[in-house]
Amino acid sequence: MAQIPFSYVWRNLQTRKVTTLLTAGGMALVVFVYATVLMMEAGLQQTLVQTGSYDNVTVIRKGSQTEVQSGVDREQANILESQPEVAIGQDGQKLFAKESVVLITMPRRDDGKPANVIIRGTDDKGFTLRPQVQLMQGRMFRPGSNEVIAGRAIAERFRGAGIGEKIKFGQREWTVVGVFDAGKTGFNSEIWADRDQAMQSFRRSSFSAATFKLANSSQFDALKKRMENDQRLTVELKRETQFYADQSRFMTAFISYLGLTLSVIFSIGAIIGAMITMYAAVANRVGEIGTLRALGFQRKGILWAFLTESLLLSLLGGVVGVIFASSLQWLTISTMNWQTFSELAFSFTLTGAIVVKSLIFSLIMGVVGGFLPAIRASRMKIVDALRAG
Repeated sequence: MAQIPFSYVWRNLQTRKVTTLLTAGGMALVVFVYATVLMMEAGLQQTLVQTGSYDNVTVIRKGSQTEVQSGVDREQANILESQPEVAIGQDGQKLFAKESVVLITMPRRDDGKPANVIIRGTDDKGFTLRPQVQLMQGRMFRPGSNEVIAGRAIAERFRGAGIGEKIKFGQREWTVVGVFDAGKTGFNSEIWADRDQAMQSFRRSSFSAATFKLANSSQFDALKKRMENDQRLTVELKRETQFYADQSRFMTAFISYLGLTLSVIFSIGAIIGAMITMYAAVANRVGEIGTLRALGFQRKGILWAFLTESLLLSLLGGVVGVIFASSLQWLTISTMNWQTFSELAFSFTLTGAIVVKSLIFSLIMGVVGGFLPAIRASRMKIVDALRAG
């Protein structure tokens, strides 16, 4: 005889509405946690990868992991700037930015607790190399002055970082004259100042790093090999996208391991819940199972019907969990980047791949939770089932 109709399976779920909703709700919670972790990981990677440009090259001291740890002296910076692979801007000058990066501590607006914020000393080339940085309020800082502009995330979250407010660092008082928006990039979590003034203030004689644009992107590998083998230089060259992607490696790994651990623990609870629900369904429908077998439905049809029921429960939970998780896309959170020890703001990012992974995860819970009860239902003998029912 043919398979048990799908309408029969669906009707059984509707009959036990409360049990169905509670079981699906438990699975939805697990999928919500799982999808949230994936969205955090994707948002963090997107924020840091989009911070860089593929055609730009970041130069740091060999062995350094971040700009804060790095140091590039003026002689080395001049050698790098003189290379023919460096692109030339419309003003006839090399698109080469020598920058100073330091960390300062600022109080948060909400609780007053201190957190590290990056101060980037840069010049007009730094802006030219990052077209995603756009001034949204106020004006640009004047070269040679104690003026700064703050990234949108910093202006919103830290005291003293709004327009007209003042920040004390490097034994000086700096006035915030503008707020910039850099899209979904890490620059939103920085404060930018005039490079020479910042270096004087922190009594630095060497740059933290240098960034330049390639005239021809395909020349990167040859330039990297030549510069890193130059005995005059102790530097490492990375494409800017790779440089910022490396910044997220530790955090994304931690989030992945933590999220996976939580998801596995929660999923065990959800699987047990689904298993209990399906065992109860089998126990309450012994007579019905006997009738189906007497009507000619095969064991595999019974197994498939109960397994489908479990899969529908998990799919319902998965869809609900993903819908709730998608609402987090409008949230922006900040955390400490353990690579740079600075505050980093980023948004949850939902992608098609995350939706698919979350639904597959929920279906796996449904298969694991429903398989044993379905096996039990399919192995019932017709006479015993009818007698028990």
